[in-house]
Amino acid sequence: MTAKSQTSKFKYMKILKNKINGSFTVLPDVKKDKRGYFTRIICLKEFKKKFNNFKIVQSNSSFSHKKGTMRGIHYQKKPFEEAKLIQCISGSIFDVIIDLRKNSPTYLKWESFVISKKNKNLLYIPKGCAHGFLTTAKNTGVIYYVDNFYNPIYEKVIKYNDKKFKIKWPIPIKSVSKKDS
Repeated sequence: MTAKSQTSKFKYMKILKNKINGSFTVLPDVKKDKRGYFTRIICLKEFKKKFNNFKIVQSNSSFSHKKGTMRGIHYQKKPFEEAKLIQCISGSIFDVIIDLRKNSPTYLKWESFVISKKNKNLLYIPKGCAHGFLTTAKNTGVIYYVDNFYNPIYEKVIKYNDKKFKIKWPIPIKSVSKKDS
């Protein structure tokens, strides 16, 4: 089999537009066999078509022991705004994006997603949006691929139960940091 015919059989990923302007869900093409599976997580060649030349400068991970652990809702102000690509590598999360870009058609709207080890989906969050998630399973691990460096001076937090947004969390929140509450 030639390299060209191998490449044409592997689609790599689908990138679907979400309701929040500039946000996308990435559906990796998972190839399974008796050994397990293989999938491509990041392809800058594919991403640059949709994600305005998203380039990773930092990668972070979080792990939560308990179901019902809240992380976020965070964002950074200019000039340290971040675009993020979120991947759940164990367990599952109910992920939320809030659009804070004044000139966006989805300004002050929020959208939620289920991201899990099982579905292997990734979520792209554009600059100018806040992001947070609630673990919906025990022992949940998440990786964040980020296109700007973290700067605590420019970080802001939206309270998870802010009445302005009325986010409907799918399960009770059992654990939250002091900063997020």
